[in-house]
Amino acid sequence: MELIFNFLLVGIGLTMLYFGADRLISGSTSLSRKFGINPLVIGLTVVAFGTSAPEFVVSISSAMQGLSDVALGNVVGSNIVNIGLILGVTAIVSPIAVSKSVIRKEIPIMIGVSFLLLAVIIDGKIDLIDGALLVTGIIVFTGFSYRSSKKYTDTEKTPSQILQKNIIPKSILFIAAGLGLLTFGSFLTVDNAVIIGNSFGISELFMGLTIIAAGTSLPELITSIVAAKKGHAELSVGNIVGSNIFNILAILGISSVISGITVSDQVLVDVGIMLAFSLVLLPIMRQGFSISRKEGLILIAGYVGYVVFLLYRQ
Repeated sequence: MELIFNFLLVGIGLTMLYFGADRLISGSTSLSRKFGINPLVIGLTVVAFGTSAPEFVVSISSAMQGLSDVALGNVVGSNIVNIGLILGVTAIVSPIAVSKSVIRKEIPIMIGVSFLLLAVIIDGKIDLIDGALLVTGIIVFTGFSYRSSKKYTDTEKTPSQILQKNIIPKSILFIAAGLGLLTFGSFLTVDNAVIIGNSFGISELFMGLTIIAAGTSLPELITSIVAAKKGHAELSVGNIVGSNIFNILAILGISSVISGITVSDQVLVDVGIMLAFSLVLLPIMRQGFSISRKEGLILIAGYVGYVVFLLYRQ
């Protein structure tokens, strides 16, 4: 009976995630048009950082409790989920158009950050110095994104949007409400999913890489699908790429500054797999500057294969 109640709460959490994503997308796109900011930049920063809030809280609290496998596994697993599952599902719902800018700049940055994580953890830990390096990286990336937004010339602004004086507070309210629903909905879903997982005797590392990672990535999933269905492909791609960069640089950086993270040999393998998922995006996106439904199926198949590998390894 208790498990049925947990499943019901998961359903409520998912509903909150959907409506939160809808409000976040509406507010973000309106704000980007009002100020002439590239929707991709909004996706890389405001949307990506906002949808990464659950990963942020889960990883930091786990690091403070000495649960290094959960803290690191949550970030690595979330990044794999973002590429394999979320981009895959989103592409099946609606093929994703990808700009040349993403392929030339943002994807290489995401790959570079993934290589940086591999270099940092090779000694079996992420200490204070490593954390400071990662945090510096997110500051530089945010500055880079801001400079990119300054170069963007808005061509989508309509006279009605210019004359609508209350669009800014309304957009900010939508963004705040969306982030709030996404955060609380994610926690509600994750907490009850973990209870369900514990009832089946699932290990800490496996839970961090799968159940918790997938649960904390639900905001990215719902946001990306809603963005794609509304025709905002830039937000969809920017959300995933920005989230992956934020997860590594900001979340792991701050977590390791607060409390050093111990890295197990198993996680080294998972980081290598995360890097492989990042690298495979380049040839996929370069072919037709899009992610087709067929390529979405390939990404999902890759993620399913990874989960099977984890089940075999457990």
